[in-house]
Amino acid sequence: MSILSRYLLKQHALPFVFAVSASTGLMLINTIATKLEDVIGKGLPWRIIVEFFALSVAYIFAVTLSMGVLIAVLYTFNTMTSDREITALRAGGVSMGRLVRPVLVAGVVVAFLAFLFGDQVLPRTNHRLRSLMTDIYRTKPTFSLKEHVINEIQKGRYALRAARIDQATYRLHDVTVYDLADQNHKRVVYADSGFMAFAPNQEDLQLTLFDGEVHQYDRTDPRLFQHTNYVRQAIVMRGVGREFVRRDQDDYRGDREMGICDLEGVVLKARGQAWLAESRATTERTNGLRSLVGLPTLQPDTTPPSLAPSVYCRMLTQLAGWFGTAELRAQEQHKDSVTRVIVGEVSRPSRDAILSRTASRRISEINVYQDRARAARGRESVYLVELHKKYAIPAACIVFVLAAIPIAIRFPRGGVGLVIGASMAVFMIYYVFLIAGESLANRLIVAPALVMWAPNMIFGL
Repeated sequence: MSILSRYLLKQHALPFVFAVSASTGLMLINTIATKLEDVIGKGLPWRIIVEFFALSVAYIFAVTLSMGVLIAVLYTFNTMTSDREITALRAGGVSMGRLVRPVLVAGVVVAFLAFLFGDQVLPRTNHRLRSLMTDIYRTKPTFSLKEHVINEIQKGRYALRAARIDQATYRLHDVTVYDLADQNHKRVVYADSGFMAFAPNQEDLQLTLFDGEVHQYDRTDPRLFQHTNYVRQAIVMRGVGREFVRRDQDDYRGDREMGICDLEGVVLKARGQAWLAESRATTERTNGLRSLVGLPTLQPDTTPPSLAPSVYCRMLTQLAGWFGTAELRAQEQHKDSVTRVIVGEVSRPSRDAILSRTASRRISEINVYQDRARAARGRESVYLVELHKKYAIPAACIVFVLAAIPIAIRFPRGGVGLVIGASMAVFMIYYVFLIAGESLANRLIVAPALVMWAPNMIFGL
């Protein structure tokens, strides 16, 4: 490595470390400020609280790594420009390409490390953090109730809202309890006031409510509605106040808890399901037309096109086979088993029968298949967004190098104000594009690849 390359990298090293550390620390402080009241007051050991915030550093670090690259390049090149170092180097015959090259190579290295971190480390920490959060929120939820907010007491079973909560005596005012345990019979309990306390076993939560009414709905029959007034009512919510229990295993993984290969598997499966549903809808539509003229019906093609994983995932599988570092699991091909009704050849179809029965049945089946295809495409889009994000965010480290250098040289007297202002502006625009693009892609308005790579393309140009 030449003297100039070593000098440029040395000038960038300290600002990069400082920028990543400072931005990570600030975002961690914000996370602590917003989440502290959810974990304090539940009798949790300090080890669990420290682990909770330590795991939060991972997804913060994935964001601040590219921010550190942007700030470091802005600061270094702006300082070198204001000190006339860039002018001296250019006068000595050093081209801008020669100045950019070592920084760009360093950006590529940081992008590669960020890519590995986002694929191998971040999904595991996100999964562990989500499991820990679930275990924490299941522990004595009454100590973290908020006023004028619908608080989830038991996930999928009970929720509670109160206008005023006395944290010392747990006396409640203007209370609403949502009973969601029975999916077919929803119940909403209103009360003027009440008390809340744990049973002697310290697991069951007892609510004593006064002067209220109960509204009960029947989802299976919207005509039924039951309205009951009461003076005093007791509600027992079982198993909501047990001590903190760490679950040994949690197999469920969301889109942000998956690596690239897992995301690819979900995307390919959803793509195959969408293709199968669309094929069956097309076949039903064709058979409807054929039946009108007395032709025999066709069977749908149930063999989806072969979809191979990416080169990266094939390479990881090969490495795992060589070194034995991961357990390889055979992927089972799940085929939807459906009962196909083959309608025989119709010689003289009855017009009334076709219009009143067969046509309506086919239209119903076509709508069902189209809904399945739409749902599969939506699921594919959600996971494709996260998949492209795994590549696009690390690539931002390279793009920010290309974008920061001309900004820093263009305004040599900007100083620290330029560094802070430009970095905040670039980063806000970048993540507004990502957040808005993710929403548009999830609603199937824009292609996931386009919206995830749009910020990189804009700043790259």
